[in-house]
Amino acid sequence: MDFVDRHDSGARHWVAEAVRTVEADTNRSSDTHLHVFPLPARWGVNLYMKDESVHPTGSLKHRLARSLFLYGLANGWIGPGTTIVEASSGSTAVSEAYFARLVGLPFIAVMPATTSPEKIALIEFYGGKCHLVDQPSAIYEESRRLAAETGGHFMDQFTYAERATDWRGNNNIAESIFGQLALEPHPEPTWIVVGAGTGGTSATIGRYIRYRRHHTRLAVADPEGSAFYPAWAERDWTTTASGSRIEGIGRPRVEPSFQPDVIDRMIHVPDARSVAGMRWVQEVTGRPVGASTGTNIAACVDLIKEMRAEGDQGSVVTLICDGAERYAGTYGDDAWLEAQGLDIQPHLSDLRAFLGA
Repeated sequence: MDFVDRHDSGARHWVAEAVRTVEADTNRSSDTHLHVFPLPARWGVNLYMKDESVHPTGSLKHRLARSLFLYGLANGWIGPGTTIVEASSGSTAVSEAYFARLVGLPFIAVMPATTSPEKIALIEFYGGKCHLVDQPSAIYEESRRLAAETGGHFMDQFTYAERATDWRGNNNIAESIFGQLALEPHPEPTWIVVGAGTGGTSATIGRYIRYRRHHTRLAVADPEGSAFYPAWAERDWTTTASGSRIEGIGRPRVEPSFQPDVIDRMIHVPDARSVAGMRWVQEVTGRPVGASTGTNIAACVDLIKEMRAEGDQGSVVTLICDGAERYAGTYGDDAWLEAQGLDIQPHLSDLRAFLGA
């Protein structure tokens, strides 16, 4: 009897060792903290921020990059010597560069030319190469081209984010949130608020909520210039937009990983309010956060105002996506904001007044 044996013991051993190496990184990193945001006790509402900036690569995307590497390794797409290529607005590429270096693989990040210099420096620090394109919408095809040219693997976070993570549990971000809330006054949150970049985080949390039969609702905060909010409102998944100035969330198209049916509410947040939210969080908590966290917090404020108006008590949870240090030359720079036509002062005044209401 003739047969073909495609088993390569050397490659199989390399993959097993790579999986062990990635999993060992997880074991070395304790779970991220859930911080209390100080609200007046008389409100009966608690706000929590899950601090994803404390991951080894400094952002929420560390979880995604780990899952994508394990998914590619388990599927046989990544082997010894495979060049990893990713389309990214920055943070996912930083995290993937870290994991690529961890397992000894070359990495190329395809990113918009407007990506912050701080993120580019981090990618290069971890040994990755940055391939910048002028048109943000060109990152997908350029990534496919580079992967084909190098014989590599295009990770394609925007397609695989929703399936690479086990939404049933396995200490994913949703399971972690509910576990950390177990001893809090309102252990089942009224709302969880996240942004939509790939759509993977909202898909994981939304599915987990339904799977565990929680009454929690999921809100997605979306910045201006993103296609997600208008597409969700009109139920038109062919919607396109200009793209977001808030790095890491908001996209010029509806990404394949976006799962609209697990989302209960979408909240549109102007860019000036996102940056104001970023500055306000640091004022109140002392924690320097990025603008996507500001987007999240702005949406939380809207929801808490609603809860108070309706006489509801409960808890709201959102994410610290990354730190402010990655945006010193953009959202942290008043001259940059002025050049962009962003006036954050009215929004800062509104947010400051919120705590005194």
